Amino acid sequence: MISLAGRDILHSWGKFVLTGVGLGLLIGATLTMAGVYRGMVDDARVLLTNSGADIWVVQKDTQGPYAESSSIRDDVYRGLLGMSGVAQAANVTYLTMQVRHGSRESRSMVVGFEPGQPGEPAYLVAGRRLLRGHFEAIADVKTGFKLGERIRIRRHDYEVVGLTRRMVSSGGDPMVFIPLKDAQEAQFLKDNDAIIADRARTAANPALNRPGVPGLLDAVTASQTINHSVNAVLVKVGAGDTAEAVAREIRRWKHLQAYTREQMEEILIAKLIATSAKQIGMFLAILTIVSAAIVAFIIYTMTLGKIREIAVLKLIGTRNRTIAGMILQQALGLGLIGFVVGKISATLWAPAFPKYVLLETADAMRALAIVMVVCALASTLAIRAALKVDPATAIGG
Repeated sequence: MISLAGRDILHSWGKFVLTGVGLGLLIGATLTMAGVYRGMVDDARVLLTNSGADIWVVQKDTQGPYAESSSIRDDVYRGLLGMSGVAQAANVTYLTMQVRHGSRESRSMVVGFEPGQPGEPAYLVAGRRLLRGHFEAIADVKTGFKLGERIRIRRHDYEVVGLTRRMVSSGGDPMVFIPLKDAQEAQFLKDNDAIIADRARTAANPALNRPGVPGLLDAVTASQTINHSVNAVLVKVGAGDTAEAVAREIRRWKHLQAYTREQMEEILIAKLIATSAKQIGMFLAILTIVSAAIVAFIIYTMTLGKIREIAVLKLIGTRNRTIAGMILQQALGLGLIGFVVGKISATLWAPAFPKYVLLETADAMRALAIVMVVCALASTLAIRAALKVDPATAIGG
């Protein structure tokens, strides 16, 4: 028995292979889109894991510090340390900005932390940890910064003394870690011109510059230039205590918002990246439809090119089921080639993407099943055309 699929591939192998490669690139793009979403989810989880916290204490009625702006006093942690179940509590600040190195800039999340406390990078791949209280930094390797280089954050230069890896924000921006006091100044302190203007306004205010009250103006001016705010307090619970119970007590007695790991993950994944997830889902649906249309068109075109062969098969008594099976075999073969090419392509170009692309085996298996189903459905148009062929065509002019 002549195999229509085998004969068509043998005599039109160039067209078949090129079609498979084109379909494979489209499938590779689909796998990459799924990997981008998986990477976003993994970035969010890595952010929470790297913080080393069990509870995030933030400003009341906010979902900070990653989803919304949050500002609380930096002495709050002292009260938290006195609560039952709290083993550690440390201030932390987060600021996403352009970090400059010479003429080059890197979009980074600047993290202010206290050494030895939650918020500190969990490990280093090179260099050392911060030893001085000012002007030293630890950078993620993704920033492109090297050991010993000097980078500029706001008005000050920092020396990169350590490098870490896979320390990123929920948006995939690499992190730069600096001392907490420096981060507070970088985030909350006004620039010099604004400070001079505020001092002039304060001096011109008779309520704040009374002639009979010496030292009042200096005290007010000092309060305007010193900031005592942080974005969050990271809390680690003690052994035998649950994060939910401790968070509930913090919300009850400290009048602050406290989120556990599970609640913060819900905020990051279900809310912060929800819109991006929907957009990626739309692209995946469109790419699936386009892939189905391409397979249907190619298989239909190849089948029309073999009308006489199909007519001969029908003339010698070949059953319709056999003919349909041959066309289906061709469609599935095309899909299999496309999947292999797509999987290899996605694996090769994924590291070149600026954000993390996570290609999971489970997603690849689901993609293979979908490709096979799509190819089978796409072949129905060609099968219908083949079954309508009149056997007389084989002997007709």
